[in-house]
Amino acid sequence: MSQTKDQQWLFEIKPKDAFFRLHLREVWQYKDLLMLLVKRDVITVYKQTILGPLWYLIQPLFTSVIFTILFNNIAGIQTGNVPPFLFNLASITIWNYFATCLTTTSDTFKSNAGLFGKVYFPRIIMPLSIVISNLLKLALQLLIFVGFYGYYLYIGKDITPNSDIVFFPLLVIIMGLLGLGLGMIISSLVTKYRDLTFLITFGVQLMMYISAVNYPLSLIKQKLPGYSWIVDFNPMAYIIEFSRHMLLNTGSFSIKSLTYTLLITIIIFFSGLLIFNNTEKKFIDTV
Repeated sequence: MSQTKDQQWLFEIKPKDAFFRLHLREVWQYKDLLMLLVKRDVITVYKQTILGPLWYLIQPLFTSVIFTILFNNIAGIQTGNVPPFLFNLASITIWNYFATCLTTTSDTFKSNAGLFGKVYFPRIIMPLSIVISNLLKLALQLLIFVGFYGYYLYIGKDITPNSDIVFFPLLVIIMGLLGLGLGMIISSLVTKYRDLTFLITFGVQLMMYISAVNYPLSLIKQKLPGYSWIVDFNPMAYIIEFSRHMLLNTGSFSIKSLTYTLLITIIIFFSGLLIFNNTEKKFIDTV
């Protein structure tokens, strides 16, 4: 009996039931799998399509044209010295990255239930690969934006980027973490409440209109001061405004709003990570 107690085991398997376990070290250990999933996402999404990656470019271009006609030509929203089409293209390019990260990661458990039930790996790798792979889509759309930027400079438009553009990669990271955090929270809820899936698309479309995508942030404070608090509490509205400030030197920028955005992003990301890791232990019984 005493011999059994004194025996030293090489491995000990026990349940990981700590709620505040983040699995960040395991993510690094499975970095090769993460890169493989990123490559898979990039290659397979448009593999059996006619236009392939061109779909990355068609959507923001057509949306920018429609927004320019409806909101700038018909509704008369002014964008200052910035051409309305370029104003809308910058906003939509940034918004598309966040919206894609949110909607795709929010379906993580449901769409990967078969894989999760067969093999173990840190589940956070799946939504994280989506956020990273979508950086390619963002890069391609930014190239189109740069192309039209050069065209407007060529025809004599007075536009110039702000010196704060060096912080643009940081803004992309904040936006990715915000979309990842919200996506993980929704994905965890979808395992129990399937009807949330139908609300995601509608919710994202609604969120776009309160994120100052197609109008300057100052406009709603001027026209609808009684309802501007809805936009003031939305961190994506500040991210869109900051991006236009960096890329087009228009709009406002303040340390206070940046601090608020960063704080909300950190809270949402770590809350989503904790909820996601807690859900993965028992989701297979409900999904």
